[in-house]
Amino acid sequence: MSPWIYFLVTAAIAWHGLTYTDDNGEHPTVHLLFGCIALIFSLRFLFVDIMGFTVWGVPPLSS
Repeated sequence: MSPWIYFLVTAAIAWHGLTYTDDNGEHPTVHLLFGCIALIFSLRFLFVDIMGFTVWGVPPLSS
């Protein structure tokens, strides 16, 4: 699979998790937690797999 697909899917999950509000207008902790985790993975796909930056301890998907 293309790293672009991974990036777009995890970015969409991060966007949903970080911007979701319940009926009372509050941000549930679980949505914020998984939104932050998805954002970290999304940035990893962007910088390591797509842009080709080397990050110590993080191999690209092709390895």
